[in-house]
Amino acid sequence: MKIAVEGCMHGELDKVYDTLRELEKAEGVKIDLLLCCGDFQAVRNENDLQCLNVMQAVRNENDLQCLNVKPSYRNKKSFWKYYSGQAVAPYPTIFIGGNHEASNYLWELYYGGWAAPNIYFLGFAGHYERPPYNENTIRSVYHVRHYDVLKLMHVKEPLDIFMSHDWPLGITEYGNWQKLIREKRFFEEEVNKRTLGSEPAARLLNKLKPPYWFSAHLHCKFPAVIQHGEDGPTTKFLALDKCLPQRGFLQVIDIPSSPGPHEIQYDEEWLAITRKFNSVFPLTRMPFTMRDEQVDTQDDLQWVRNKLNARGAKPIDFVQTAASYDPSCQASNPSITAHCRNPQTESFLQLLNLPYLLDSSNSYGVGRNESSSQTGQPLDNDDIELPDDEDDPADDDD
Repeated sequence: MKIAVEGCMHGELDKVYDTLRELEKAEGVKIDLLLCCGDFQAVRNENDLQCLNVMQAVRNENDLQCLNVKPSYRNKKSFWKYYSGQAVAPYPTIFIGGNHEASNYLWELYYGGWAAPNIYFLGFAGHYERPPYNENTIRSVYHVRHYDVLKLMHVKEPLDIFMSHDWPLGITEYGNWQKLIREKRFFEEEVNKRTLGSEPAARLLNKLKPPYWFSAHLHCKFPAVIQHGEDGPTTKFLALDKCLPQRGFLQVIDIPSSPGPHEIQYDEEWLAITRKFNSVFPLTRMPFTMRDEQVDTQDDLQWVRNKLNARGAKPIDFVQTAASYDPSCQASNPSITAHCRNPQTESFLQLLNLPYLLDSSNSYGVGRNESSSQTGQPLDNDDIELPDDEDDPADDDD
């Protein structure tokens, strides 16, 4: 199947989809899937913009209030059209979060779900911030968590593609870093000191060794090839830019697959890991304890397999949970609304027989330091901060 990969979306769905249509026409190919590496900007309304850390997924005025961005950059862009049904995504679209998101809406879809028809969010892991957000939590909500990394370190099945918003630390050593710093001179110090990128992402790269790894965040295109040991597999890494003219924000790859038709389904291994780690679900910034390294998920895997065999592996359909932006109506003064329980999330938790914890400061009987596995060294759940986009100061951030 032909998969298009896009860097930072920044709400420009119309432009990206139009570019893909032009590419199909020019190259005589058919795109089967679009992947986005974060900063998607799923803003539904004005309130969502207040939960955005710059420009994100907007459905309506409320979503605009939840964007972590400078107020002057808050713009609904085009996601609200797809959320409202005014437009339909022409390609199945899967996205991850970045550091500029409508965090209130994505929190509803903590475990993943349809953000709009044909547009799927892969979910959070390990976040304790809840709407309404203050000046601190509107930023910290998009930080990587040790809980995220620990869960991903338990993936054993081979992966085809891994997406992260930030680059893995040290990735510049495997590509043309000299060209990079000629184009982005303000990266030079971090490249030389080996501080550019994410250390947790580097650990996951070395552990999972996927054939493809795509990132965004730093608003430039950068390829690299990582050889994992003398006789080990290789990973083709590619960072992509944001959607602007004459910028490298798209790449199309061919992945071997069955003839189809293709559909999005739950992954039984990830469901088993999610079920196992629910006992240490982080509800505050407190550290939690869990056995070091690997946790046995075999019992959970068999439980999930039996459940999916009986129920099926497809997520339930998209459900609209907030009013969409209406350009024909005069904007009102937005206010941050309370957390909404999304039926998709409730369905997911019912599937795994897990409690709903997203609107509670307590764990419904799950102890803060209790785990179905043996306890070990405390595992700090403090933030792994994702720095703001390192754009060239002369670069237009629109």
